[in-house]
Parts: sequence; C-alpha cells; structure tokens
Amino acid sequence: MNVLQDPRQATAFRFVRCGYADGVAKLVYAFDDGPELIERIRFPDAPALPESRKPAFDAALHLLHFIAGISYYKAGVPDRIEIETGALDEAGAELLDALYLHGLAEFAYRNKLDLRGRIAFPRRSQPGSEILPPSSRPGNGRDPEPGTAKSPRRVLVPVGGGKDSLVVVEALKRIGVNATATWVGASPLIAAVAERTDLPTLNIGRELSSVLFDYNRMGAWNGHIPVTAINSAILACAAILYGFDAIAFANERSASAATLEYEGQPVNHQWSKGWVFERMFAAYLRSHVAADLDFFSLLRPFSELAVTRAFAKTGAAYFDVFSSCNRNFRILGPKPADRWCGHCPKCHFVFLALAPFLPKPRLLAIFGNNLLDDESQAPGFDALIEYHDHKPFECVGEAAEARAAFAALATRPEWREDALVARFREEIAPRLGTTSLAIDPWLAPSDEHGVPARFAGALDAIRGA
Repeated sequence: MNVLQDPRQATAFRFVRCGYADGVAKLVYAFDDGPELIERIRFPDAPALPESRKPAFDAALHLLHFIAGISYYKAGVPDRIEIETGALDEAGAELLDALYLHGLAEFAYRNKLDLRGRIAFPRRSQPGSEILPPSSRPGNGRDPEPGTAKSPRRVLVPVGGGKDSLVVVEALKRIGVNATATWVGASPLIAAVAERTDLPTLNIGRELSSVLFDYNRMGAWNGHIPVTAINSAILACAAILYGFDAIAFANERSASAATLEYEGQPVNHQWSKGWVFERMFAAYLRSHVAADLDFFSLLRPFSELAVTRAFAKTGAAYFDVFSSCNRNFRILGPKPADRWCGHCPKCHFVFLALAPFLPKPRLLAIFGNNLLDDESQAPGFDALIEYHDHKPFECVGEAAEARAAFAALATRPEWREDALVARFREEIAPRLGTTSLAIDPWLAPSDEHGVPARFAGALDAIRGA
C-alpha cells in the first residue's frame, strides 16, 4: 500500500495516465511511488464522440491532463517531472514550462520559492520520452497533424458570475451568434447568472483528488494556481465533445499587467488570463488539437474601465444577480451573506470602476452601501491605485485606470465630497504630479487581439456600448 508522505520531500511528480469514458475524464498523478491523485471531470449528458473527432478529443484530453496537473504539482514542486502517458514535442513542452513558471509565480512569491530553472517538462528527444499517445504518433518523423472539431458555428461562452462574461454574452447575442453559457464547478451564483442570459447552458463538474486536501493538512505547499488555464483546457475538450467551433473568453487587456516584480521576474495574478497565454494556448490548439477550433478573448482589446462602461450600458438585466466578489467562489471558508462582501479587492475595484458610468443611486442599490464614503476602506482602495502598497493579488484593473476612475469622480458633484474621493482629490492627486489622470484613453480599444474576423460585429457592439 502506498503511504501518504510529505510531497515536499518527493523527487518526482508523475503524470501517470488519463482516460475518458461515459462522460467522465479521469486524470491521474502521483509523487514518486505515493498514492495516486485522481481528478475527475464530468461532462453532463455527453454525446457519443464521432470517429472524426476522436483524434482531436484525445489530443485535447492529454493537454488537459498536463495543464490540470498544476493543481497537484504545486504541493511538492519536486525537481523532476515524469510523463508516462506519451511524449511532448517542443511546442507542448514550451507551453507547459511557461504556464507552470508564470502561472505559479504568485504561489512562488508567497512561499518564497524560486521556480526558475526548476520546471522542465521532458521533450520527445529526451531519454524515456519516446512513447506517444495513438493520436499523436508522428508519421515519418514529422510532428503530429491536428485533428478537427468538424462542428457547426456554435460558441462556448465561459461565464463566471461577473460583469466581464456578461458583456461578451450580450455582444454575441446582438450579432445573432449561436452561443451556450458554460462554467466549471458547482456555483449557485454562476448558475443563476447563466440562467438569466437566456442562453442554453452547460455546467461541467470538476472533482479534485481528496488526497490533495490530505497533503494540504500535512503542510504541503499551497497557493494560487492559474485556474483560467485549467478551465480553458476543460472547455477545449468540451468544445470537441459537444460540437462547438469556438470558445469566447472574457479576459480584458488589463489582465496582462503584472501585479508586481519579484527578484527580476514579473508576478501576475492573472497570467493565464493574459495575452501571452491566450496566444500560446490558441496556437497549440490549432497546431496540435483541432485546426478549426477558435480560442480567443472577445474583451482582449479593452481595458477594465471600457468593459465596465459597456456593462453599465448593456447589463441592466443582470444588476440584481451578478457578482465579481471572489469570496462567493471559495472552495473552503465562509462566503458573504449577500452577493458582495464590500471589503475585498474585487468589491472595491468593481464599485470604483462602475461609479463613473452608473447613476449613483443605482450603484448603491447594487452594493447595498457606499464603499467610497467609508474611511475604513482607505487601505483597500490605496492598493488599487498603488498608493503605499502594490496592486492586490486579485483580478482587478491596472493602478493607472483606478486612478483615472478616482479623478473622474473627483469632478462629479454627487461623488466629490465622499470621504475617499475627497481624500484622493486633496491628498493623493497632488502627489501624482504630471501623471495623466484622464479617463478617455482607457476607453479606447487596442488593435492587439486574436478575435476572428467573423466576430468583428461583436467587437463593434462593445465599442459602441
């Protein structure tokens, strides 16, 4: 019997096997010869997989196995990674090396670890890495050819309960796209928001291995992981399984900005929501999984402020159900009694970002109180604008756009005398010197994105909102 031992003492993290049957994907990992960590992804009412899609699904499943392994690898971060399910080519190894290094940068910062030079996925040419899964065996020494989704024009839209994905939903509805709202996990809040979209819904289940929680109780390494990357890989499998040809995320350009720099390395809480990961993942899907599967973020050209402006204009139907407060989505620990706790960085930022674009009574009705007229909240808002602190480790906008939102409110009679707005106007703004506080530049879209041409109308809908 394999004995549960501290994974921090392990010499290797093993990708043992993965498989799929009857709507359930099983992903298996282990540290050394310790107990197997088995994760299950449940695809509800899964249809039979057509023969034409099986190679693509097999490739997507193996990619999911590698990416979801980050949840377990972090418990021990051993020096060696072993793959028993088939080899990686250079592109796959580069994607995973980057994801594990940058996606775990916050985890490493908080645990005072240095992962540089420690993460190295074995390449195909390395000894012991010659075995390939059947769908990926190259012919005549060439790299594997991607499969196809062979799907009609149907789009999966991940929803998270917050404003960003709802802006995407409304933009796609405006151009008549055949879309389905999807999410991973059992969140009643997300389910209620998805139901409000009036789109078909797809709720995928994810069951983490209970052994991981045993390891955590033993004091294993723990911390932030790039959940968006894992969900991206899950949805790639779902797109092929259910017959979708596109996955439209809602990650704005502000997500690419680092939270801070630590020992010469940028640390970005949102790295797997950023443009670098999107480009790498989309390219890998096209070259190794399904050449006709589009993966992109419809919000990539826009800042957080531009997205909140669009939501203020198009999202009224969701004002009483949406929430961006991450305390609603904890795996463990207490959740807020209402949709907004009113004290976390997400509550602070969403309140601040919506304030320039919503009538004040409407915003106060959403949150239940005025966060900007509460002096005890000053440290939280100071972090958003990087005043005496760095940007929070949360999915919030850049410090400069938070300052621009404050500056805009400082000119509004209904806001300018509220405690934290007045403090910004009188104490903080004068110290910023010549720093631009204009809000208009943040509302202009960028040309840097991977949105397919057929969704140009949805981009126009967001620009015009």
